[in-house]
Amino acid sequence: MSKLGRTNAEFNLIEEGDKILVGLSGGKDSLTMVHAMKEQQRRAPFKFEFIAVTVSYGMEENFDALIAHCKEYDIPHVVHDTKIYDLAQVKIRENSSFCSFFSRMRRGSLYSAAEKFGCNKVALGHHMDDAAESFFMNFIYNGQMRSLAPKYRAGNGLIVIRPLIQMRERQLAAFAVDNNMPTIGDESCPSMRFDVKMPHARAHTKEMLAKMEKEFPTLFTSLNAAFKNISIDSFFDAEKFSV
Repeated sequence: MSKLGRTNAEFNLIEEGDKILVGLSGGKDSLTMVHAMKEQQRRAPFKFEFIAVTVSYGMEENFDALIAHCKEYDIPHVVHDTKIYDLAQVKIRENSSFCSFFSRMRRGSLYSAAEKFGCNKVALGHHMDDAAESFFMNFIYNGQMRSLAPKYRAGNGLIVIRPLIQMRERQLAAFAVDNNMPTIGDESCPSMRFDVKMPHARAHTKEMLAKMEKEFPTLFTSLNAAFKNISIDSFFDAEKFSV
């Protein structure tokens, strides 16, 4: 909560009068985030509202344990029904990215739900490991210097925030395990129902970073600092030359 509070103060993620949609997949990251939001609501010197939204892909997922958990802890929660799974079977082209398709569709569904419930912000559960992996994946595979912003404005005007962006994945996993959270794993991933080879880039990048961290234990601390200390004019962009 201390780190979440500092991140919030640094980037003005949660503010007075906000109504925030929290994307709740039921995984360790989003479950930790929704509890952190509940605690932040209690601690903050200002008022804000939030509602947890779980996107159903339309493949008869069972969210009973997740619904019961939210009810037990007085977390406002709804399941947002979609037909994403049916769409995927006709829309996804051969050899295209299943994960990318479902990610885009899920994000669009969350945006639609945010408008439906009168929310001005959407909170996603990405953490520092996600940001580091995204940076190196873009660097290695796409030739881009790009990561995950703590806060940005989507095309439809909604503000997207990542309250956990400066936390490590292992911290969130430990919280979920220590508190016996009813986490949902890969069984809820719709890609598992398609006969396709799963993407390897993120797994390889995660493995690479784990090896780097063993050799350089402060790797993620340095990356966090570097993401805030960007010397744009030192790269190969002619439009940004300082002379």
